[in-house]
Amino acid sequence: MSKTRSELREKAMIILYQIEIMQSNKLDYNVEDIIKENLEIDNEFVRDLVYGTLTYETDLDKLANTYLDNWKINRIEKTGACILRMALYELKYMDTPHIVVINEAVELAKKYGDESLKNIVNAVLDKVVKEM
Repeated sequence: MSKTRSELREKAMIILYQIEIMQSNKLDYNVEDIIKENLEIDNEFVRDLVYGTLTYETDLDKLANTYLDNWKINRIEKTGACILRMALYELKYMDTPHIVVINEAVELAKKYGDESLKNIVNAVLDKVVKEM
């Protein structure tokens, strides 16, 4: 059974979160292994989100930091940072409509974070879209 784009975004976020945990604990990991552990069927959309977000992480963090008022992305809890990076990647490098990216990221933030995370994700993405 195929997954919806929303479910695939959630899978990509979980993969990115697992990688973030491995990095912060200075553990060895293989991106391919983490992807395979989380996907029943290989998916190009998930791969693009994961590899793109990892490839452009420094640039995405700089962009996020530009729009985070008195904050830096490394102060946001790890799940929220992964959601924000992934959404910024999708906004900048994929053809997904902006409103879809923002809505999906806000829904993930509501599911995996609190009200403040939802507000931060929404505000940053909204500001980025207005500048694009």
